[in-house]
Amino acid sequence: MNVIVCVKQIPDPALPGALDPGTNTLKRDGKLILDESDSYGVEMALQLVDAAGGGEVSLVSMAPNGEVSGMRTALAMGAAKGVLVSDPALQGSDALTTAKVLAAAVKRLGGADLVIAATESSDGYTGTVPEQMAELLGLPSVTFAKKVAVEGGSVKVQRQTEAGYDEVTCSLPALISVTAGVVEPRYPSFKGIMAAKSKPIDEVKAGDLGVTPVGWAGAGQQITSVAQAEARAAGEVIEDDGEGFTKIVSFLENLKVI
Repeated sequence: MNVIVCVKQIPDPALPGALDPGTNTLKRDGKLILDESDSYGVEMALQLVDAAGGGEVSLVSMAPNGEVSGMRTALAMGAAKGVLVSDPALQGSDALTTAKVLAAAVKRLGGADLVIAATESSDGYTGTVPEQMAELLGLPSVTFAKKVAVEGGSVKVQRQTEAGYDEVTCSLPALISVTAGVVEPRYPSFKGIMAAKSKPIDEVKAGDLGVTPVGWAGAGQQITSVAQAEARAAGEVIEDDGEGFTKIVSFLENLKVI
């Protein structure tokens, strides 16, 4: 069984973020790490391949400056190879353009029995890229997967909902997006880290994939300004002089809460 996982490499959320003053987009010129959301997809893929008794896990990613640190983490977990799309022209790409690029990268790998993505990235939160990819690839899509099993030529998914979960079955190949906590991601071993250094990552540009236009031109939009959120106004302090409850009731009545 062959599985392709979409992995996003993001600025370390533990460090202060910064915006590019020219474009008002998140600066990504330093080391990037594997998005925690995607570590669940990588682990799920590895477990499915092990359960199938053979196959491999491949990666596709889109990142600037030829950055592969996050991909190396996924390779150290056990993935076999990857395709990195790194192109300055991609800056400013919207979710649909990103989906087109990643879908083309999946095709470059020759397709797979299953494509896995996170529900949404930690630095974007559009939550639309997996479904757009599925449409572009002509694959059935199952979202919010909390449990996944492959049986024969089908994938069975427990799809998380507000009321519990739905049981969904669809034929392979397919694309699924998994939720955080679907599995417990493994820690890369020292052996895995050393092996990851020699695993192949094919770096390509958008033009190599035949995707145009990209970047701001493809998105057809621009971020004109960014402003700080307004600070919260100070709350009202009520001193309890024995009649504090009446002041609270009056306050709530003014808000039409009671």
